[in-house]
Amino acid sequence: MSDKSGAHAQHEAHAGGGLLSIRLVATIFFALILPALAIILLVNVVTRDYTKTSVSQAAQELALAQRIQKVGSIQLGSASHEAKSGEDVFKARCSACHAAGMLGSPKFGDASAWGPRIKSGFDSLWNSALHGKGNMTPQSGGDLTDFEIARGVVYMANAGGAKFPEPVAPEKK
Repeated sequence: MSDKSGAHAQHEAHAGGGLLSIRLVATIFFALILPALAIILLVNVVTRDYTKTSVSQAAQELALAQRIQKVGSIQLGSASHEAKSGEDVFKARCSACHAAGMLGSPKFGDASAWGPRIKSGFDSLWNSALHGKGNMTPQSGGDLTDFEIARGVVYMANAGGAKFPEPVAPEKK
C-alpha cells in the first residue's frame, strides 16, 4: 500500500508541477510581456506622424513655412512713404517740449522766445534740431528724414514770427 500511495503522491506532485509551470508562464506574461506590449503600442500611437498620410506635400511645406516665419521685421528708410508735413513732425516729435516750453525750449508761437533763434537763421536752427542743443536730443537718424525735420523747424519758426520758405524735397534716386 505504501507503494501505491508513493506512486500516487508522485503523480500529484508531477501534476501540481505542471499546474505550477502554467501559473508561472501566465504570471510572467501578465506581469512583464503584456505591459511591455501596451507600452510599445502607446508609444507608437503617440509618436505617429499623421501629417504624412493625411496632408499633401505642398500643404506640409506651407504649414512648416508658417510655423517658422519671422515674428516681425524692420524697414529702414522706406523710399515709398510720403514726407510728413511740418505740422505732422511738430505733433509727432516736437510738441512734447515745445508746446509747453519745457526744459527751456521756446514755446510754440511765442515770438519773443523765437526771435533770437530766428535771427541765427534757418541753417543754425536746423543744425540744432539735427544734432541736439542743450536739453534737446539729436533728431537726426530716427524715423524722420532730415528733410522732414527741416519742415518741422520751418513750421515752428514761422509760427514764432519767421518767414522761412518751405524746404525743397531732395531728389529721389
